[in-house]
Amino acid sequence: MAKVGKKYAEAAKKVDRSKTYSVAEAVKLAKETNTAKFDASVEVSFKLNVDPRHADQQIRGAMVLPHGTGKTQRVCVITQGPKEQEAKDAGADFVGGKELLEDIQKGWFDFDVIVATPNMMGELGKLGRVLGPKGLMPNPKTGTVTMDVAKAVEDIKKGKVEYRVDKEGNINLMIGKVSFDDEKLVDNFNAIYNTIVKARPAAVKGAFIKNLVLSTTMGPGIHVEIVK
Repeated sequence: MAKVGKKYAEAAKKVDRSKTYSVAEAVKLAKETNTAKFDASVEVSFKLNVDPRHADQQIRGAMVLPHGTGKTQRVCVITQGPKEQEAKDAGADFVGGKELLEDIQKGWFDFDVIVATPNMMGELGKLGRVLGPKGLMPNPKTGTVTMDVAKAVEDIKKGKVEYRVDKEGNINLMIGKVSFDDEKLVDNFNAIYNTIVKARPAAVKGAFIKNLVLSTTMGPGIHVEIVK
């Protein structure tokens, strides 16, 4: 572990902790300070001035990043009838009804996202205790409960990300990989930044974004300038 610690320490020296960087500077620095030998994820963390205990301050949604995330998502579609073929044609990895729900009940989780048609939510709801803690329960707000299963699957495959504020008022999500061009990471960052800014609840007084940090999977955090 000492070797990893030394690499991290060397990388961290390149980051001025007292400074906030422009998005372009932060992206460049995040790549330079990446200590992983694999194609690490680039992540952004928002610290928001919200109290998620209030329903009107819960921020949740989904969007397709301009250049995707670089991660291939395995999609499981819970439906029945003609929608099954529709989901398969759109590129879903797993498609089915009650038989898949039984597999999940038994502990099968070889997928990253569940899309479901509304008529299946009654059955899916019974698995709330299993799916909820893993963040896998479909939700209309993120477009994963829908009759248009083809569009849902296609969006996820293109690089759709879900964002949701946690109990501490943070939102963390992946915006790409270290191997991405700087411009693509900047585009992805700006797309999610603008989306979060627009989601500002009316009840919030003062600054909405308190802190903004960019980092790679195993790299140091880099404070990004908050554009007023």
